[in-house]
Amino acid sequence: MKKTLAVLEGDGIGPEIMREGIKALRTIEKKFDHEFVLEYAPFGAASYFDEGSPFPDETKALCDRADAIIKGPVGLSIEETKKIPQESRPELGAILPLRKRFNTYANYRPVRLPKSLASFSPLRDSVVGEGIDILMIRELVGGIYFGEKEEGTATGMKYARDDCIYTEEQVRAIGMVAFDEARRLGVKMTHVHKSNVLATSRLWDAIIEDMAREYDDVEYVSIIVDNAAFQLVRDPTQFNGVMLLENMQGDILTDQAGGLLGSLGLMPSACMGPEKGYVEPAHGSAPDIAGQNIANPYSMIGSIAFLLDKCLGLKEESDALWNAMFDILERGYATSELASEITDPKNVLSTSDFGDMVVDILSH
Repeated sequence: MKKTLAVLEGDGIGPEIMREGIKALRTIEKKFDHEFVLEYAPFGAASYFDEGSPFPDETKALCDRADAIIKGPVGLSIEETKKIPQESRPELGAILPLRKRFNTYANYRPVRLPKSLASFSPLRDSVVGEGIDILMIRELVGGIYFGEKEEGTATGMKYARDDCIYTEEQVRAIGMVAFDEARRLGVKMTHVHKSNVLATSRLWDAIIEDMAREYDDVEYVSIIVDNAAFQLVRDPTQFNGVMLLENMQGDILTDQAGGLLGSLGLMPSACMGPEKGYVEPAHGSAPDIAGQNIANPYSMIGSIAFLLDKCLGLKEESDALWNAMFDILERGYATSELASEITDPKNVLSTSDFGDMVVDILSH
């Protein structure tokens, strides 16, 4: 297989974890006889300072012609961010436009923690039980983040407004993704919503319940978001399967789920549209540790495993990459943010050490 991939390294630790991800990808390329043409382009906060835009035209053109996109985390320190106009900051000026450009409406985030790795979680072993295995699917291009916004002053007082809008077409599209994944995996599908208060959630609830009748072979559960947040901490394994969330609620709960694992560094993600997708780590750019070779590349490498599967249809290659990373963790190795759970200091890996171990496992 020959594919062209756009590589957007991002900010902070982005370039160094991307290096490890690309090392793993090149190893897969050689092992399975593929050809991946990698083209790099600026994207993010540093791109604003260097190019005058967080998402330059040259980057848009590359993303348009690429078969898929590999994106690193974006954002700089609070002090540096204050120097960037609000509309040109990475979230508003780069990430949301990227999602809108390719209609990447389906965000996949796996929350996987086998029983053998329960020590990484801040939860008791008895709560982790036989292991956490949740696939969170978040709608990514609708809702309050993409609605009209207004800030102003009336009767001498400031006000602000963010509109939250969803259409039946949007809800059915993401609902189909969630139900199809649950059917494929042979697991239940849990829909998280706020239908006791929000009109948009009532729309979601009605449509997803209607779809559940069409997918009568898939176990379906409905839960209010407040209770879901509580239950994720109290008993996360009850959600093993697929969880479906709207945009803002999903933004919050997927990060909370990263806490269950002990680190967002253990949570990769894929953002898929009808024609194209991009992958990215779930964590931020961590500018405070950039360049120190201590960042955890797991999420970046896992995102490339997602790329192989979801974007390129290479399931065997994807599984090989996932298995290599789990092998490293189960052998007692990890990077520094998880070091408190490692009994042997020699097993604390640098960023490049972790990448090298992945390559070594894949090469044998």
